[in-house]
Amino acid sequence: MAMESQQDRTARIVQAHREYYQSGQTRIWQFRRTQLRLLLKAIGRYEAELCEALWRDLHKSREEAFLTEIALVKAETKGLIRHLKHWSATRRAATPLFMFGSCSRIRQEPYGVVAILSPWNYPFQLLFAPLAGALAAGNCAVLKPSPRTPAVNEVMRKLISEVFAPEYVSFLEGGAETARALLQQRLDYIFFTGSPALGREVMTAAVARLIPLTLELGGKSPCVVDRTADVKIAARRIAWGKFLNAGQTCVAPDYLLVHREIVPELTAEIKLSVSRMFGADPRQSPYYGRLVGNEEVERMRRLMESGEVVFGGETDAAARYVAPTLLRDVAPDSPLMQQEIFGPLLPVLEFDDLEAEVVPFISEREKPLALYYFGERRTGEALFGRVDSGGGCVNDVVLHLANPALPFGGAGGSGMGQYHGRYSFETFSRPRSVLTAPRKSDFAMKYPPYKGFRMIRKLF
Repeated sequence: MAMESQQDRTARIVQAHREYYQSGQTRIWQFRRTQLRLLLKAIGRYEAELCEALWRDLHKSREEAFLTEIALVKAETKGLIRHLKHWSATRRAATPLFMFGSCSRIRQEPYGVVAILSPWNYPFQLLFAPLAGALAAGNCAVLKPSPRTPAVNEVMRKLISEVFAPEYVSFLEGGAETARALLQQRLDYIFFTGSPALGREVMTAAVARLIPLTLELGGKSPCVVDRTADVKIAARRIAWGKFLNAGQTCVAPDYLLVHREIVPELTAEIKLSVSRMFGADPRQSPYYGRLVGNEEVERMRRLMESGEVVFGGETDAAARYVAPTLLRDVAPDSPLMQQEIFGPLLPVLEFDDLEAEVVPFISEREKPLALYYFGERRTGEALFGRVDSGGGCVNDVVLHLANPALPFGGAGGSGMGQYHGRYSFETFSRPRSVLTAPRKSDFAMKYPPYKGFRMIRKLF
């Protein structure tokens, strides 16, 4: 008997999802609410296993694993459960006078079979948060996680198989070949989180089949520290946001633009903040993460050559360790400034004038996923009015991602589409218009020879 190819296996899985979706079961909002409740309970049961797996794959502490992965998914799921009936309800719409007697409504309907492709840096959050939105909207889902976090994948696979029927939610493991086989299927929606390079491949595949999609990518998110900033608070918040998960966070501050007057004070305070969070030797701290592979350690080593190390700089490829590192004397055209760092290296660039230097510096580059500003509030809000980004914070970093009332997503090269909270529900569903006309009365003027045309013109 011939072995089933990856392409045939993937096609069979997608077809099973399509048949289940066509049964109409997932369109019933009470069914969707029940499935979300089952998911929420299962996350609680598997919390300890997930934390252990995140430690094994990324050296995430139990506290960090809960706060940055599990808690965010639980909050997302609870919000969807709470509002599902209201968001799913058919809404009345206005009907113009010339359609008198008709009734207009908007139905919020699912796409059908959706594929969710997630990365390795937050393997649970970035797969299960969009999954919750997809299920709330009434879809069937094919989940494709990154193969680089095997311990977490094992736990997620067990959770999915325990809670959901395989024709409702499937867990498709594998590398690039598996992803390509999935993208060649007749899907109804694609949700991808990952690098801009892979995002281009996903979009190319989607365009070839006219599949709508969301791309959650990355980019070089700038952090501006003005001379009006509270330097101690700014340093602590920047150090936390940058070195969280060893810098492997898509919305981490990628580089600092610091007013020249406060550079010495800020760098000293960042160093002090790192020491307070992770101790004199972060390698020994249970709260400091590891890179996903030793090849990333080598990449960090090469990037360090683009500047002068202020503190940090230690590496250990075998342990997948790179110390929290601050760099200065970084040229704007250096390798460190040409690609998203996605690691614990933080370059410092200096400026004298916000409007003349910072605004053009950021605006001339790809639109970042996040923009951060520390300083006087009005100046920060004015900066957001001058510089584009997916989102961001004034006087903080990263936390805009954690608010389910805010849409999260990129702009330009950092992505397209949003999710979280209601935006997740709306991303995975579409408004469908339905007009119901009276069965007996008719609008005679719409038929040739258009009697009363002059009267119709007056209505417009």
